[in-house]
Amino acid sequence: MLIRRENPGDVEAVREVVTAAFAPHQEARHPGRPQVPPVEVVLLDELRTDPGWLPELSLVAPAPDGGIAGHVLCTRAHVGTVPVVGLGPLSVHPAHQRRGVGSALVHAALGAAEALGEPLVGLLGDPAYYRRFGFEPASAHGVAAPDPSWGEFFQVRVFERSAPRGPFTYAEPFSRVDGG
Repeated sequence: MLIRRENPGDVEAVREVVTAAFAPHQEARHPGRPQVPPVEVVLLDELRTDPGWLPELSLVAPAPDGGIAGHVLCTRAHVGTVPVVGLGPLSVHPAHQRRGVGSALVHAALGAAEALGEPLVGLLGDPAYYRRFGFEPASAHGVAAPDPSWGEFFQVRVFERSAPRGPFTYAEPFSRVDGG
């Protein structure tokens, strides 16, 4: 499966993938509410204009039909004052789920982050899914989640033995965009 950097012509197709991937979650969070873009789409739009945007770590999986099957984004985050990477959102269009698209995107993002010399990648996600990529509870590495209630769902993939320790901070839009 080919994974490549997002290019300017992909922006609308990526928004469509993120919308399709997260629309069921949006309906579950806000039943009966008029259709609004999922919070992940709003977050993506906000991140595109933020200094934390890392264009070299915005990756797409092209679909066989020429569209976009999936997208993953990594943005600048920090552990204390040390620059690290925050992974997410990860989106796969429902028509392409359970075919390895998400796994390919995560592997590509981690490989790129490591090649760029990043000390670690942090994310909020299902441990049962992300464990296969080498993610472990952040607390096991001395990294504190932005919200302590996240517990084992806040994880890190460490690339350096001397990885930074301390509080993890995502790019600013993560704290501004309401996921509730």
